[in-house]
Amino acid sequence: MNKITRRQALGTTAGALTVLGLTAAATSVATSAAATPAAPTPPGTVDEVYQGRRIQITTGGGGHHGGHHAPDQPTVRIDGRELHIMRNADGSWISVINHYETFTEPKLLARAAVRDLQGAPLVPFGGTA
Repeated sequence: MNKITRRQALGTTAGALTVLGLTAAATSVATSAAATPAAPTPPGTVDEVYQGRRIQITTGGGGHHGGHHAPDQPTVRIDGRELHIMRNADGSWISVINHYETFTEPKLLARAAVRDLQGAPLVPFGGTA
């Protein structure tokens, strides 16, 4: 006679509850993601993940040195830390990471900085953490 032991019954029950819980959690996440659309990115801003690093670019509104940016000067952040950038007279962009290489737009400059950092954290301009 094949009797089920208490241990087998508990194991089967725990396994079934785990499957049900995972299914419910996945359904909940999918439903909430579908119900809550992503906030639109304002014009002139970038919020992306590039090679595992978060790049955020906003235009105007301060930046390094207590907000001495020009109103149209973008603020570039990599993983939340500001990347000091400068605009050349010809309209191209450089940064402290890529000082001898120019870029046509801040997004391309930020991506190049991520590549050049090779996973290292961005240290704030001036060398203080």
